[in-house]
Amino acid sequence: MSSEPPVNQAHGKTSEAVPAWQPPRVRQAGGGTSPQVEKALSDVRSKIYPRSVTGIFARWRIVMVFVTQLIFYGLPWLQWNGRQAVLFDLAARKFYIFGMVLWPQDVIYLAVLLVISAFALFLFTAMAGRLFCGYACPQTVYTEIFMWVERRIEGDRLARIRLDEQPWNARKIRLKVSKHIVWILIAWWTGSTFIGYFAPIRELGMGLLTLSLGPWQWFWMVFYAFATWGNAGFMREAVCKYMCPYARFQSVMVDDDTFVVTYDHVRGEPRGGRSRRIDHKEAGMGDCVDCSLCVQVCPTGIDIRDGLQYMCIGCGACVDACDTVMDKMNYERGLIRYTSGRAITDGMTQGQVRKRMLRPRVLVYSAILGLIMMAFVVSLATRTTLRVDVIRDRGALGREVPGGMIENVYRLQIINTSESPLTLTLGARGVPGLSIVTAEENTATVEVGAASNKMVPVVVRAPAGEVSSGLHEIELTVDGQYLEGSQASVVERSSFFVPR
Repeated sequence: MSSEPPVNQAHGKTSEAVPAWQPPRVRQAGGGTSPQVEKALSDVRSKIYPRSVTGIFARWRIVMVFVTQLIFYGLPWLQWNGRQAVLFDLAARKFYIFGMVLWPQDVIYLAVLLVISAFALFLFTAMAGRLFCGYACPQTVYTEIFMWVERRIEGDRLARIRLDEQPWNARKIRLKVSKHIVWILIAWWTGSTFIGYFAPIRELGMGLLTLSLGPWQWFWMVFYAFATWGNAGFMREAVCKYMCPYARFQSVMVDDDTFVVTYDHVRGEPRGGRSRRIDHKEAGMGDCVDCSLCVQVCPTGIDIRDGLQYMCIGCGACVDACDTVMDKMNYERGLIRYTSGRAITDGMTQGQVRKRMLRPRVLVYSAILGLIMMAFVVSLATRTTLRVDVIRDRGALGREVPGGMIENVYRLQIINTSESPLTLTLGARGVPGLSIVTAEENTATVEVGAASNKMVPVVVRAPAGEVSSGLHEIELTVDGQYLEGSQASVVERSSFFVPR
């Protein structure tokens, strides 16, 4: 094998190979910067030019781009009962999710959703590594879209390298400007769609055409458009390598039985170039031809042959590239593949590896996730769509009015979370002769619109001679019927004060 240092094909320059497990020293004994730190700083400053690749995992990434963006761009335009199907209306403090309306009192459901997402992430990572990062993470998806635009306009890897190295001329300016115009249009569309989840998107579109949007809408639209343009167009792998916290704590959830993108060093080493006409096994060589295509196609610029690294997002691009080379060399596929570290060291088959997936960690995550999801679904299915809060009038706890009656004043905040109008009948019990009417209309009937709330002042009366002085526990009942005929009923406890 050659004694020359390997070429870092991702950055297009020669560099020392540093094992992934070796931490860089900050200073040498003489006070100079260590080679490992110099390499790390050079990698940060260098631009990565990923090469395009075809294969089964590349096709899956394309499918996931289409699926995720179809959902993201299309969901705000869906209508449900005459309104936007998914809308987080912060101004009105209502979250519309298809047929469900969540109010501030329902924040517990959002918290449970975050818990479910966290446990799902733990479970998927313990089983198959960073699949979310490689196929569905917004950073990965928009980087893939922006790189596709870049390849269509500027060409593949070598063409982009040559274009960046050549001096500025009319052709280079035209290609760069064209690329950024398309990038900005995609970023603006993305930012506008994101704002459409928090403000009605049809009104947002009209306001955008007539330039009549509010200041906060302009600010957040520009902010998210700029973030998309910067993250997917410029920062790219830096977000995954230096900003994403998931890359740092994934090692806690990954073990030797986790399916990850793995290089089979037992089969591949010693690596080296060779002709297809020789028997490499007789020559004492492994299956790796040291073509470095696995490095060239990596979006984060790492060498998977150095072992599992936190920068690997599990996209499988190196698997497709290596399988292509194996096909050309008439070698067996799978030199780089999705498998576990134990499978490589112990020579296990994929079937044996799958049997080890149901280990205690995975079972515990699955059980916890299943219980939380079951409780979440049951809670949503059984939650009442009618809510009533009773607020006493502290300014007049109790008073005697003409006719020998004791009167207490309350305010009922009635929340109808369904999308059907509601007719309610008020009642009171707990004290002999107790009655209730609304303070404004002097009736026991209240109308509440669909997905709305209403503050209703009410007066509760009882005969003065039949009730002793002091506080008495009472119950206020609210019974209603929706437009489609279903029933709703709420009972709230309060107190009735009789003065001396």
